[in-house]
Amino acid sequence: MVLEKLGSNLKNTLQKISKAVFVDDKLINELVKDIQRALLQSDVNVKMVFQLSKDIKERIKKEDTPAGLTKKEYLIKIVYEELVKFLGSEPAKIEISKRPTKIMLVGLFGHGKTTTSAKLAKYFQKRGYKVALMSTDTWRPAAFEQLRQLGSQINVPVFGNPKAEHPVDIYQEFEPKLKDFDIVIIDTAGRDALNDELIEELNAINSAVQADERLLVIGGDVGQAAENQAKTFHETCNITGVIITKLEGTAKGGGALIACSVTGAKVKFIGVGEKIDDLEPYVPERFVGKILGMGDLEGLLEKAREAISEEEAQDLGAKLLKGEFNLIDLYEQMNAMKKMGSIGKLLEMIPGMGQLKIPKEALKVQEGKLEKWKYIIDSCTKEELEDPENVMTAQRIDRIAKGAGVHPNDVRELLKQYRQGKKMMKSMKGMGGPPKQMEKMMKRMGGAKGLMPGMKPGKFR
Repeated sequence: MVLEKLGSNLKNTLQKISKAVFVDDKLINELVKDIQRALLQSDVNVKMVFQLSKDIKERIKKEDTPAGLTKKEYLIKIVYEELVKFLGSEPAKIEISKRPTKIMLVGLFGHGKTTTSAKLAKYFQKRGYKVALMSTDTWRPAAFEQLRQLGSQINVPVFGNPKAEHPVDIYQEFEPKLKDFDIVIIDTAGRDALNDELIEELNAINSAVQADERLLVIGGDVGQAAENQAKTFHETCNITGVIITKLEGTAKGGGALIACSVTGAKVKFIGVGEKIDDLEPYVPERFVGKILGMGDLEGLLEKAREAISEEEAQDLGAKLLKGEFNLIDLYEQMNAMKKMGSIGKLLEMIPGMGQLKIPKEALKVQEGKLEKWKYIIDSCTKEELEDPENVMTAQRIDRIAKGAGVHPNDVRELLKQYRQGKKMMKSMKGMGGPPKQMEKMMKRMGGAKGLMPGMKPGKFR
C-alpha cells in the first residue's frame, strides 16, 4: 500500500474519533497530537505539521457544525479537507494538445527515471494515444537496452543510439520519425548530484527538444530533501511537474510528497508499485481518501474501464441482476480483476474496505487461489463452464484437477465459491434494483461512503 504506515496511523486516529462519546478539548488535542505523530514519522517538515495542526484546531473551534452532521462527523470532514489542502489541493494534469506532445523526464541517478518513462508510456497508451520512447542517456551504458526491453513489453517503439556521444545528436537523428506519434517520452541522463555538467547537458537537450512537459522524477525515499531537489531543478530546467516514485516501499514518502507540493512544480504522477501499470495521476482528494480508508471509487472505475469494455460490463451486469451466473462469467471477472491490479490495491479503493485490517499474508493466499482457479477454469469443458451445477461429478472434478495440476479439493473450493457468488447475486436481485442494492451493500461495508465531505458517515456515528 502507498504510505502504508502513514495511512494506518491516520486511520487509527479516525477510529479514535468514532469511538469517543463527546467531542471536547481533550479529544481534539489527542487528535492533533496523533496527526502530528503520524506525519512526523513520515518525515514531513515540522513547521508544516504544526501549521496543519493549528489550522485544524482553529476550524474546529470557530466553525459551527452544519445541519445534518454530528460534531464527530464534521470533525472527520475537517481533518479530511485540511489533509487534502496540505497535500496539494488541486490535481495538476498533463494536457495532450498537439502532435507530438513531447514529455522529457529529468532527475538524478537511482530514482527510477527509465522505468518511469515506460510506465508513463503505458499510462498514455491505455488511453488510446500512439506513444514512442526515446533514450538520450549517454552516461549509463545499459540505459538504452533497459528502455528497449521495457518498450518491447508494452509494444511501444524505442528510439536511441547507444554509440552516440551527446544526447542532442540522438534527438536530431530520430526527430523526423516523431511526427507519426501523439506523445514522445524522452528519458535523459542523470548524475549523482545536480552539477554544472548535468545542468549544461539538460539545457542543451531541452533547447533541441523544446519539450511541452519537463517532469522531475524523485524517489519517495529522499523524504524532506525532495523540496531542495525540486526547487533546484525548477530553477535550472523550469520543470513543469514532479513524478514521485517508490511511494509504496518507504516511510519517508509523505515528506517527499508534501515537500514537492509546496514548490512551484506540482506532483503530477506517483509510482505505487514495481509493475509497469503501477503509476497513477496524483489527485490529492483521491489520495487522501485512500490513505484514510475512505476508498477511491473514481480510481476504481477508471481501472475497471481499462480492464473491461462498456459492452462487456453491461452484459455481465444484466446477467448478474437476472441471477444468471456461470463459470465463464466468473472467469471473465477474474481476468478483469487481474488486469486491474492486486487484491490489496483494489481493496484500498473500495469505500470501507481500506479500514479492514486484512493481513498481507491473507491477501497473498487469496491472490494465489485466484491464479489456481484460473488454471482450473482453463481445464473445464464448455459444458462444465456453462452448467457447473448439473454436470459436475466426482469423475469430472478428478479430471479437471489433473488437467490443472491441482488437488480435487481446490476444484471443490472453486465450485463452492461459485455457488456462494451465485447465491449472493440472486439475493441482490431482490434488494430493490442497483441504487438501493448499492446503498445496502455500502451499509454492510460500514457506511464508509459517508466519509466524503458533506455525506453522512455510517461507521463513524
